[in-house]
Amino acid sequence: MGHEATKQEKSRYLNRFHYTVDQAIEKPFNWKQMVRLLNYLKPYSKTYLPGAVIAMLISTGVRLIVPILIGKVAIDIVIFNEDFTMLTYLVIGIGILYLLSYVGNTFRIKWVNILGQNVIYDLRQHLFSHVQRLSHRFFDRRSAGSILVRIMNDINSLQELFTNGIINLLMDTVMLTGIMLVLFVLSPELALAILIVLPLMFFISTKLRRNIRRSWQEVRIQQSRLNSHLNEGIQGIRITQSFSQENENAAFFNGINEDYFQRFRIATKKSAMFGPLVEICNAIGTIILIAYGAYLILSGNIQVGTFVTFAFFLGMFWEPISRLGQMYNQLLMAMASSERIFEFLDEQPNVKEKENAYTLTDMKGHIEFDHVEFSYDADRVALHEISLDIKQGQTIALVGHTGSGKSTIANLISRFYDPTKGSVKVDGYDLKDVKVDSLRQKISVVLQDTFIFSGTIMENIRFGRPDATDQEVMDAAIVVGADDFIQRLADGYETEVEERGNVLSAGERQLLSFARALLANPSILILDEATASIDTETEVKIQAALTKLLKGRTAIIIAHRLSTIRESDNIFVLENGKILENGNHAELMAQRGEYFGLIKSQFQMLDAI
Repeated sequence: MGHEATKQEKSRYLNRFHYTVDQAIEKPFNWKQMVRLLNYLKPYSKTYLPGAVIAMLISTGVRLIVPILIGKVAIDIVIFNEDFTMLTYLVIGIGILYLLSYVGNTFRIKWVNILGQNVIYDLRQHLFSHVQRLSHRFFDRRSAGSILVRIMNDINSLQELFTNGIINLLMDTVMLTGIMLVLFVLSPELALAILIVLPLMFFISTKLRRNIRRSWQEVRIQQSRLNSHLNEGIQGIRITQSFSQENENAAFFNGINEDYFQRFRIATKKSAMFGPLVEICNAIGTIILIAYGAYLILSGNIQVGTFVTFAFFLGMFWEPISRLGQMYNQLLMAMASSERIFEFLDEQPNVKEKENAYTLTDMKGHIEFDHVEFSYDADRVALHEISLDIKQGQTIALVGHTGSGKSTIANLISRFYDPTKGSVKVDGYDLKDVKVDSLRQKISVVLQDTFIFSGTIMENIRFGRPDATDQEVMDAAIVVGADDFIQRLADGYETEVEERGNVLSAGERQLLSFARALLANPSILILDEATASIDTETEVKIQAALTKLLKGRTAIIIAHRLSTIRESDNIFVLENGKILENGNHAELMAQRGEYFGLIKSQFQMLDAI
């Protein structure tokens, strides 16, 4: 296919990404945002930054002095007067200046690289820490790939700005200012003649700015989409291969890759227009220097040394102009990335913590829902006027069809979301008045889709309580029945597992999540379809473990299996965000209502098998 994606492929991927919030950010180029970015230099304003600036000023000063020594001193004084002694001193002086410039450049490069790497480290750490604190709504609206692009690619694009760009910008600005001052001191009329092309160059380059900036923004957006699909494709590779959709997936990727290629090509093409513009201005300036400079020499208005100095400085003048053009393109790329970074940093959690929030130090586990309503969006109400009273140490079960609101109740207890209306209380405290960390440290959630982190089995179990000893980790695994399969592994508890624990079975991953929850010693335990992935034999093993796990804790069990819910103190049957009925297993079966129907359907399925 090469770089030619079919219209069908492009249409297919564009429709698929129609939902994304990664759109171009239409904001004017403003220095306030750049100042905000430069604030990350503050921690180094007394160390590497001043050292780099001083080293830069030394090397720049040398570059400004040497042409004057060659033109005005060597030609107009030394050669004109045939002063060989002064010539010797001049050569030695220029040699010392070049050595000083070499030392200055060496330290400048060293310090700006250290400075840049530290700033990038701080920025990435800040962004990642901030993203971890954002509410679930933020992640509901964005793919993992697009978030990854912001934290990695967008921040990486700022690396050149901080390692070289800022100091080079300052150096080139000082150089240009110094050159213009010298030129106007030596010969104002020749300086004006040479620099007459500058206004035209700045006018044309200004016209390019918005176009170039928009193009680099589109490149970043397309890069985010490309990364999102890569993440999705790798995570879903088993499904892709199961349905033999490799060719379809490759064609889909080709559509995204083609668009990224085209947008990057357009952006670089626009950015490259600045270089030839500088070359044309340089050529015009050189022609003016030769023609008008020769005229001024012949008319006796300037000396030959002045002309030579002008020639030196003219060559030096367009070099920083060209670099500033490249720097401006770099600045546009940095601005496009920084806008996307600051968009995340400006994102505030939907779940906001009050300044004087109460710290739950000894949670008992009494949970109350007082006429709670909740909506994920304006068009879909997930819970309608829900009222619950779960006593300390009670085990309650939530049952109902998919989408009935069971997981939403669990999410509200952990305060992943705040209710749209009403209040959720723990031990009499409205969760909006409680410190989020103090709440979640006392709650453990075991999900159907257990996430296993890269690392050892020991580290994964210890995740919920980092200060636990090895013996405490093993004790927790023994209680939930995970120790048997762990001991059979090659390295036991030190066995390395990859991301998501793909080397383990679904049941084994679930047992690890039970051990993790038990080790955390929560006051409230939420099991969200936690036994759904466990086979019947494994389930028998963990039923006794569940009894120990739930003992003395308030537990909310979301499940469909009768064996998991029948011993619950209270069972709430939900439908479309409303509680239809509640009671223990015997009471609900006697009512022969919705719960009776759910249990009956389970037995009918078993009979059919």
